[in-house]
Amino acid sequence: MSATALMTAAAATAAPDAEAPLIERPDFHSTTGIFDIDALEALGRVSEPRVSPDGRKVLYGISYESLEQNTSNRELWVMDVDGSAQTRITTTPKSENSAVWIEQGRSIAFIYPGSEGTPQLWVMGADGSDRRQVSSLEGGVSGFLFSPSGKKVVLIGNVKYARTAQDIYPDLPKATGRVVDDLMYKHWDEWVTEIPHPFVGDYTGREVVNIKDIMADEPFEAPMKPFGGSESFAWHPGEQMLVYVSRKKTGLEYAVSTNSDLYLYSLETGETRNLTEGMMGYDTAPAFSPDGNYLAWLSMERDGYEADKNRLMLLDCRTAVKTDLTAAWDYTIEEFAWNPSGRSLWFIAYKDGVAPVFEIDAKSGAVATVAEQQADFTSLSPVDERTVITMQHSMLRPNEIYSVTKPRKKGAAAVKALTDVNGAIFAQLDMPTVERHMVPTTDGKQMLTWEIRPPRFDASRKYPAILYCQGGPQSSVSQIWSYRWNFALMASNGYVMIAPNRRGVPGFGTEWEEQISKDYPGQNMRDYLAAVDYMKANASYIDPARIGATGASYGGFSIYWLAGNHDGRFAALLAHAGIFNMEAQYLETEEMWFANWDMGGAYWEKDNAVAQRTFANSPHRFVDRWTTPIMISHGEYDYRILASQGMAAFNAAKLRGIPAEMVIYPDENHWILKPQNAVMWQRLFFRWFDKWLKPAQTDK
Repeated sequence: MSATALMTAAAATAAPDAEAPLIERPDFHSTTGIFDIDALEALGRVSEPRVSPDGRKVLYGISYESLEQNTSNRELWVMDVDGSAQTRITTTPKSENSAVWIEQGRSIAFIYPGSEGTPQLWVMGADGSDRRQVSSLEGGVSGFLFSPSGKKVVLIGNVKYARTAQDIYPDLPKATGRVVDDLMYKHWDEWVTEIPHPFVGDYTGREVVNIKDIMADEPFEAPMKPFGGSESFAWHPGEQMLVYVSRKKTGLEYAVSTNSDLYLYSLETGETRNLTEGMMGYDTAPAFSPDGNYLAWLSMERDGYEADKNRLMLLDCRTAVKTDLTAAWDYTIEEFAWNPSGRSLWFIAYKDGVAPVFEIDAKSGAVATVAEQQADFTSLSPVDERTVITMQHSMLRPNEIYSVTKPRKKGAAAVKALTDVNGAIFAQLDMPTVERHMVPTTDGKQMLTWEIRPPRFDASRKYPAILYCQGGPQSSVSQIWSYRWNFALMASNGYVMIAPNRRGVPGFGTEWEEQISKDYPGQNMRDYLAAVDYMKANASYIDPARIGATGASYGGFSIYWLAGNHDGRFAALLAHAGIFNMEAQYLETEEMWFANWDMGGAYWEKDNAVAQRTFANSPHRFVDRWTTPIMISHGEYDYRILASQGMAAFNAAKLRGIPAEMVIYPDENHWILKPQNAVMWQRLFFRWFDKWLKPAQTDK
């Protein structure tokens, strides 16, 4: 069924008390041979490959979306480590999430709605049999981590944080007012009324008992909101010690600091010790070596700088000596995993526009590139000393599971695709092509810029083009695959996509990445314009009169800024969740450390030249120069950049007489996540750009 038919069918869904049909792989047949919205929505989304303790099996999930039900469902699969014997082991109406092997691979633990509808910890046999709910934590479980033997488990649950109206005035049972007396009262997309805590319990094989909040009465998060999970915990192999991540701050102190620490909790004594005292930035992702003699983790050096270089640190648990393994390596680590030998660690980092798999020696810090392709690797689950299970995606394909095996001596690693979940869909399609360009910048450097060409490309034709402006601002423009900002979909709609690795993106060294801080409207904007000018001069198939620009978050800021500073380069613009008024943003956002670092300080600091330059170049100060049609979208649950920023930009455009359109999603945050909203967003995206960049086609 097409996306159009499904959207129509949504009006005729079953009664609320009727059981919704199981969300399964759709029967997709392309009628165009082009990658379109229907094809995007039909894709299976592969996630979380986990190798069994004996190294013989891989557990993973595949989810599909239903536009009719406006949700998705994830089912679990198991295959042999060579990709054979792929077997589905769950068929349920709700998603099994965070699934891992336990009990030496005899069982699988996962999160699933419990008897009262809240997510709880469940366990089943390795073949999917004997499903049983094993936790009944009040409020539910959002994550967990079993000890190596499976006899103990830490559950992530919520505890009350903020006062309610009834706490203050019990005689007003229907009062809804929130009383706020400090910062961080909102975060990402929620009012902070509860915070996560770690609950440690014993697993009997049938249930979790003797549950204890190891941070009882502490008003601190563990893991940290909004995205922290089970990676924030590490069991020592001896199982009497647990390391957890927390930023033990509240209110204003929390809002201006990124100083998290690793805490060692003793199950025997109940004592807690700070392992990273004096280390002032983010400390995250702890992992003990297989023998328990070392603790590895990711560490940023500077407080308040959330995009600082992620160093791979090592603590010798016997001597307490800390070592920066990546001191001589000028890139930031995304994720890592211990090699089962304990002599090295696998890791993934962005480098030169892609995300390869690397290996680092645990003693010398020597780094070797294990596998590098025109693709991004993500996720690491080691099999043995030579092989790791990972996933790979590119601008043209979503994640599939791969194995990477080092040679016994010299030579290239063997990279093997283990799944092809979406092969039948892509076999029906002509896909775009991706080209690399090294573009000269205005300050004499070379900038990698991706060009994504439409399918059935014909260089003798004239194509409209769209400049993509990345968010973050320090997020990669590697071989990214996104279900919202999908280059293959944009190019398949007939656009040449221009995606520069402008100043600020990781993968090109610390100097390149850090240049953007405190210089939002500076060199990186010149990088964008340099990429557009280069493509206009060197790609005769791009129509210079039909170039647009788009982006979200910092990319949305970029669009607002370029709207008043592009000197006629763009014929249409589209901004999602962007910063329009930087003075308002400084006071509206929740994570003040971000604003302080990136903007250079507060706008009332008149002697702060850096901050004054930032606010003097806020996009809203250039509205008098706006001439280009602009579309604006925003989610009302976005507490990182409030929807009022988009509304102000839209109002400014209309008051200036600029053709403008705005879409506000009352039930979305910084991202557009619900399936029908996502399809709506894609349709509006192409309707807008087609109107202004394909006028003849639109008229026809």
